[in-house]
Amino acid sequence: MKLIFAVVNGDDSQAVSRALTKNGFFATKLASTGGFLSAGNTTFLICTDDEKVDEVIEVISAKSHKRKQFVPSGTSSGLGTYSSFPVEVSVGGATIFVTDVERFEKV
Repeated sequence: MKLIFAVVNGDDSQAVSRALTKNGFFATKLASTGGFLSAGNTTFLICTDDEKVDEVIEVISAKSHKRKQFVPSGTSSGLGTYSSFPVEVSVGGATIFVTDVERFEKV
């Protein structure tokens, strides 16, 4: 038995949730926030049999899309002036962790 933690961009959360359900996987959704952009994410907790881990990851990957986003960045001169300019960063996709589960019960 494996426990999958999947941190998904908030924009992809509903699509991932629907796809997991459609494919017969049960997931617990937790609201989470990323550290870099402080953007909203959803963390899915999915417990499944060892042989179904790759299938879960495929479902999540198919619905989690990377995208480019501009974020403000700033520089400061030694004269007390501050200028801001946008920097393009890659956001989205999913970060997935898979761990062993010693015991799982659904009561």
